[in-house]
Amino acid sequence: MAKGVLVGISGGVDSAVAAAILNEQGFRVEGLYLRNGFPAGSEHDAVAVASSVGFPLHIRDVSSSFGREIVDYFAREYLAGRTPNPCIVCNKKIKFRYLLDEARARGLDCIATGHYARVEESGDRVETALFKGADREKDQSYFLFQLGQEELRHLIFPNGDRTKEEIREMARRLDLPSRKESQEICFIPDDNYRGFLETYPSPLPRPGDIVDREGTVVGRHGGTHTVTIGQRKGLNIASPRPYYVLAIDTERDTVIVGREEDQFACGLVAKDCSWISAAGPPAGVLRARTYIRYRHRGVDSEITPLPGGRVTVRFMIPQKAVAPGQAAVFFERDRLLGGGWIERGLRHA
Repeated sequence: MAKGVLVGISGGVDSAVAAAILNEQGFRVEGLYLRNGFPAGSEHDAVAVASSVGFPLHIRDVSSSFGREIVDYFAREYLAGRTPNPCIVCNKKIKFRYLLDEARARGLDCIATGHYARVEESGDRVETALFKGADREKDQSYFLFQLGQEELRHLIFPNGDRTKEEIREMARRLDLPSRKESQEICFIPDDNYRGFLETYPSPLPRPGDIVDREGTVVGRHGGTHTVTIGQRKGLNIASPRPYYVLAIDTERDTVIVGREEDQFACGLVAKDCSWISAAGPPAGVLRARTYIRYRHRGVDSEITPLPGGRVTVRFMIPQKAVAPGQAAVFFERDRLLGGGWIERGLRHA
């Protein structure tokens, strides 16, 4: 009997083609659409994809979990002066969690999504490893660092060995319906996160001073939630040289700014680290390439485990705009080793 696979269907081209590929490969395909309480027209597209490819689509309402685990997290981080990454948290706590639960309940062998990443058995076949996708411009492995062996050993990424253009061409050839792609956060379709926070049922930070590194007031801000680390535009500071946001002090409602050269950090401390290998963190200093945000080019680093799931990362070359709340993800060549959440940057003495 053909292996059964449950595919996460979003209504977009990537998940549509992933399902079509698995169908062509002889899998018994079923789909799962997660209704998160923020309608964006994608459910209609997901239904159309399932009808076109020819597989049953199951719809599960996860709006309560999504609001608690993703939306509340997003607002809480911004209001605390950190820069959240809701897609990473959603992958772990919503998408892959419910995919696995539903697949098990329906007696299906594995799960799949349209992510551009690859999974392979390790050389000794004891573990499953996670690698960057073949299309480096579209690689999404950064967003998957919190996955562990429980998810990976059941997981298929049909698009991982293909380029985005190849996926688009397959969609055209198969005449697959799909919605227009969006780079925005799914629950903030207009990309106006400040407006979203203003509607959130929590007190907003008060306006306050913008100060330079010496503590001199150089401007005013409309609330610490309106700025992010590394921001240059929109600070409204009269100066012949631009200022950049270096730090956000929510306790004092203060934003600290400096010049471009002041942005550089020699490393960082990350917390709540997770590791792809079941063996957990390395026993000693790990040499790997660290990515401090999506689209970052990465930097060679030395990573030292600390008690309590934390690490210290020392960059071989100083990096700009190390933002608390963002993810630091560690790679050995194409292989994802693990990652954690940036607690603070480390400055040169």
